[in-house]
Amino acid sequence: MTFRVCFVCTGNICRSPMAESVFRTRVAEAGLEGLIGADSAGTGGWHEGEAADPRTVSVLDEHGYPAEHTARQFQASWFGRLDLVIALDTGHLKALRRLAPTEEDARKVRLLRSYDPSAAGDLDVPDPYYGGRDGFEECLELVEAASTGLLAAVREQLEGRPA
Repeated sequence: MTFRVCFVCTGNICRSPMAESVFRTRVAEAGLEGLIGADSAGTGGWHEGEAADPRTVSVLDEHGYPAEHTARQFQASWFGRLDLVIALDTGHLKALRRLAPTEEDARKVRLLRSYDPSAAGDLDVPDPYYGGRDGFEECLELVEAASTGLLAAVREQLEGRPA
């Protein structure tokens, strides 16, 4: 059975597709593609059907990550098929927990940077949308730093699952 992770930001064109791409790469490098699945969505549907922001695509390409993506909006009905819902900032965390149909579903929602042991204080991944390219580079650095810890946490959960 596949362990399913969904990364969620505001419009699903900057942070969450970046996190999805980085995490998928980490999963592939670990040889766990058949055991862990990843996707992404936005809390809003403003960009549904669109590709990732060109700056996101450029930064991912430059760092060797795949950048194919189509934006979509997160749906409450997805909680039943997901194991973890990874919020990119505290606003998303709160919105997703309010959207969760049950307390068990609400406990599936976590902040991405909570998996980065070097993160201190502010666990938000800042939204780079309204800034320049440097914000997208910073976003990638934060996502990469947290993805290693997230993969380790998912591996632990997989090891504890019955076969």
